[in-house]
Amino acid sequence: MKEYKAWVQNGFLGLLLIAIFVGLGIVLLINTYVMLGIIALVISVILLSGMTIVQPNQALVVTFFGRYVGTIRNNGISLTLPFSMRKQVSLRVRNFNSIKLKVNDIEGNPIEIAAVVVFRVIDSAKAMYDVDKYEQFVEIQSETALRHVASKYPYDLFHDTGFSLRGNSEEISRELGLELQERLSLAGVEVMEARLTHLAYSTEIASAMLQRQQASAIISARTMIVEGAVGMVQMAIAQIEKDGTIHLDEERKAAMINNLLVAIVSDRSASPIINTSSLY
Repeated sequence: MKEYKAWVQNGFLGLLLIAIFVGLGIVLLINTYVMLGIIALVISVILLSGMTIVQPNQALVVTFFGRYVGTIRNNGISLTLPFSMRKQVSLRVRNFNSIKLKVNDIEGNPIEIAAVVVFRVIDSAKAMYDVDKYEQFVEIQSETALRHVASKYPYDLFHDTGFSLRGNSEEISRELGLELQERLSLAGVEVMEARLTHLAYSTEIASAMLQRQQASAIISARTMIVEGAVGMVQMAIAQIEKDGTIHLDEERKAAMINNLLVAIVSDRSASPIINTSSLY
């Protein structure tokens, strides 16, 4: 199915024709032209059956004796095919909030995930006749696409490089929107936006994963501190040797490096000790 414009005329012109035929029929009946009067009234009834009203951002899908004959998108009152069936389809932007789904990510960890999908109907014929109840079709396909995308990536990356559900939400939302558009194009629906609204580990592993995240954060912080400390010590020794004011042998360098690293890397503030005697 593909949407196309139905036969439609100005509704006020239709009202004028109805009024003319009703008046003509009454005049003919009064003047004893009974048959002509009845014909005029019947024509007015036929025209009246073709009158319809379309609200803003709504469409009417018109069928005539079971055959699709087009869609009316013009707002206001219109005259279309008499005795035709007309079904209303909303063209307004709508939201669908999925429930919290429990899915296994690519590493097998159970996670909870949910998303919001912003969509609208752009082809009323497909929405009405290519799928059965397109609103339910959008809901089911949205949850299916969300499960599929969530199972392709890990919840978080600890060592490897790549995409993760938590660290690359924009990229994941973009991929979810593209997959949804591919699935929902059959129903004449345009996906305007798809975005994750909830992402968390399942309760049975949340505590263990929190400890893992904390340990990974501590290791990363310690690595950065050690790298910075080594760089500072190298700079300090290089500056002392460049000035030439103090000559450091290997043992004094080792002692200085040890003291600086302990002072910089330690969790607590260093307590200075004044040495009044020689190092040897």
